[in-house]
Amino acid sequence: MDLNTTLLLVGHGSRNREGNKEILHFAAQWRERHPEWRIEVCFIEHAEVLLDEGLDRAARGATRVLTIPFILNAAGHVKMELPAALGRARERHPEVQFDVTRHLGMGREIFAVLQARLEQLMKELAVPAPENTGVILLGRGSSDAGANGELARMARWIFEAHEHELVDLAFTGVTWPRLETVVQRQVKLGMMQICIIPVYLFTGVLMERIKAQVERLQRQYPQVAFAQAGHFGFDPLIFDLLDARVAGRELEEGSLLECDGCKYRLAAEDEHLHDHSHTATHEHGHEHGHGGCGHQHGAKHDHDHGHCHDHGDNHAHDHHSHG
Repeated sequence: MDLNTTLLLVGHGSRNREGNKEILHFAAQWRERHPEWRIEVCFIEHAEVLLDEGLDRAARGATRVLTIPFILNAAGHVKMELPAALGRARERHPEVQFDVTRHLGMGREIFAVLQARLEQLMKELAVPAPENTGVILLGRGSSDAGANGELARMARWIFEAHEHELVDLAFTGVTWPRLETVVQRQVKLGMMQICIIPVYLFTGVLMERIKAQVERLQRQYPQVAFAQAGHFGFDPLIFDLLDARVAGRELEEGSLLECDGCKYRLAAEDEHLHDHSHTATHEHGHEHGHGGCGHQHGAKHDHDHGHCHDHGDNHAHDHHSHG
């Protein structure tokens, strides 16, 4: 990589300081893997160094800034705020080339992480029988259907790769169903064990809430054995995924995010509809293809992990709940 390039890792940010500290710790470990790289960190919200300042810091002494959204699912923050911040940075630093990779997404690497967590949870159970063990992927939740759809794809892949009769989705907030509802359903359908896999990179307020929820559920259903995984931000596969982003495998089609340059986003900015204080709700008449790209997953081992961009569907961008 060019020594004049700065890598800017953009985290979501958490009200829980430990969550932000973990991202900083992750960046420190990533630097140890690549001591020749210049790696900076900023956050979208709930932190001291936010997007504009982070982009300015990354631009100092650099000819190129490669921005990496360190976020699992693309919703309002990735589709709206990050492209807007990049546009402002390009105006402030015309001498610097600002490129951006895709967010982490729900592809083969994250699927492998989820697989490993499920296998570990099954080992923890006294009777690791998949036919009476339900699986729940627990996401953060978004008002963006595409972001929720990415997690639904992971649930389908888990279902096809294993013998569990029930592999369900639940969400911590914004959308439904919630964890308690899904557990109730699985218990009614005869599940004697339930594996809960939070799809979270790092700790935070919501991870603490999930732990308390599972403890309540254990008391409510004493006949059911629960196994809960933790967040997975320090998994070696996450480092490998970021290495692949830096290698440029995601930049072959240019350096655009899903809404970078999109006429709907630009029109919203022109009309001053985008409120960076996170008090506005943004609805766009377009969906960028994470739920309707025609991926066929009928075969157990023939998964298409590509993305298409289809502006035909509608989605709403949520500014409070992203991976």
